[in-house]
Amino acid sequence: MHSSMMILASGSPRRRELLALTGWDYSVQPVDLDERPLPGELPRLHVLRLAEQKTLAAARRQPGGVVLGSDTIVVDHDEILGKPRDASDARRMLMQLRGREHLVLTAIGVFDPQTEQVLLDLCSTQVPMRAYTEDEVEKYIASGDPLDKAGAYAIQHPGFHPVDGLDGCYASVMGLPLCHVSRTCRKIGLTTDPNMPQRCQQALGYSCPVYRAVLAGEV
Repeated sequence: MHSSMMILASGSPRRRELLALTGWDYSVQPVDLDERPLPGELPRLHVLRLAEQKTLAAARRQPGGVVLGSDTIVVDHDEILGKPRDASDARRMLMQLRGREHLVLTAIGVFDPQTEQVLLDLCSTQVPMRAYTEDEVEKYIASGDPLDKAGAYAIQHPGFHPVDGLDGCYASVMGLPLCHVSRTCRKIGLTTDPNMPQRCQQALGYSCPVYRAVLAGEV
């Protein structure tokens, strides 16, 4: 495949910003699904299922195109923390995560129009939260930012800075692990600019310790 056009099955502005770092041209095709876990569904299976369903839903609307779907969840002791219902729910989540590590899982799906198959990949990142104060939580909730975020936080928020000492994929915690996207798209003949990892790190202000291992398929 030689085309560099892609369809992003997401309306997330964070995913759009990240995907732009690949150098690909892309269009946006948001997908609205019921994201509630199935009874007894494990977090990894849940996030992979949603990524696949989003990818396929967008592919049906835009036949013949390469489609990228993604889903991100916050997991604390096997509890999936979705987007908070309201300020009270956001406060509960933030206090639950404070000063501890939790897991962020981001799954991606790439639809290959030649085979009509979805290739899946999964990025797993341990996220250490700092011991922010209750006053900081209240100010952050008042900003409105937590209400549309899984786990009620954005790692990149300039005022709150919830995460301390990350040792994994920053872009994945934002919602789109670009090196996982790159290595999956290589399987269908679609390559990114070789400088993409450096552009990602520069844009995020983060020195990534795992990108080489991810691109090599080691993790």
